Amino acid sequence: MLLNAYNKNLTEAGCDEAGRGCLAGPVFAASVILPPDFNNAELNDSKLLTPKLREKLRKIIEKEAMAYAVAKIDAHEIDKINILNASIRAMHLAVNGLKVKPDFLLIDGNRFRDYEGIPHKCFVKGDGRFLSIAAASVLAKTYRDEFMLQADKAYPQYHWKSNKGYPTLAHKMAIQEYGLTPLHRLTFNCNIQLKISF
Repeated sequence: MLLNAYNKNLTEAGCDEAGRGCLAGPVFAASVILPPDFNNAELNDSKLLTPKLREKLRKIIEKEAMAYAVAKIDAHEIDKINILNASIRAMHLAVNGLKVKPDFLLIDGNRFRDYEGIPHKCFVKGDGRFLSIAAASVLAKTYRDEFMLQADKAYPQYHWKSNKGYPTLAHKMAIQEYGLTPLHRLTFNCNIQLKISF
């Protein structure tokens, strides 16, 4: 059972990202403030949920959250500032987009930088510990998947409909055959041909 809060006396926002390990597409981040009495037995780390359940939970989160926001950093910016900095910047943008200012941030992972003086705490695998982080993980994942499904229509040869930009064998082989697109992260792909093994 995931925890409803880290400190029940504070307005907490959970933050998480999606797409950090992809070869293509933006990194997305979300920040969510849930009501103090929110509970949902199905909500968990988005990686453990089916696509259908993620979509169901996205609607519930968007309807019942006190505030939520989603942000993204594109591949060009990721190449300029690196994926860790891009992930943190995306979370900062998501927090900035909240209509309610949080007192405290719950961050999934082990790295973050202070934002606007709001206190924070990092939790490794926090999306499996706190409902607000799990909610953020669901929003970040579903918004990113939605983006990649649209991108697949423009670049169907890379199989983003199924791999969402992650480094599957089919994706790597498509890069070898067709080269890179404007959505690919160049710093992730410069040696991709050398990494393909048969």
